[in-house]
Amino acid sequence: MAKNKTTENNLSVDNYINNITDEKRQNDVRELVKIFEATSGFPPKMWGEAIIGFGSYHYKYESGHEGDAPLAGLSNRVAQISLYVYQDIDDKENLFSQLGKVKTAKACIYTKKLEDINIDVLKKIITNSTKTIQKIYG
Repeated sequence: MAKNKTTENNLSVDNYINNITDEKRQNDVRELVKIFEATSGFPPKMWGEAIIGFGSYHYKYESGHEGDAPLAGLSNRVAQISLYVYQDIDDKENLFSQLGKVKTAKACIYTKKLEDINIDVLKKIITNSTKTIQKIYG
């Protein structure tokens, strides 16, 4: 069984953020870290070299594959900021429709800048996401 490459480590979150070359993006990521930390109740930790995660849980699939993952997270990517939240949450359609100018994928929300997001709605999504994962995985 292949070992997960993206695991929690002791790399510096501050160094990761400080290495973002675009000052506006750097400030957006710094502010998102504050929002995720305050909302989730977990301190930021690096997962791999490019994901800032908050909390963790252990999963095991029927296939036997298992590992650990952050309850919520974010990452600065070339084209946008990726927000990692569990999306099978209560009131998903309503919350996502109010979130703002974002794109979504299976487990990600993509935004180009923080000002495009309704922060109160993001906080609800983070809260619902972490509670749902904790309920599913204990």
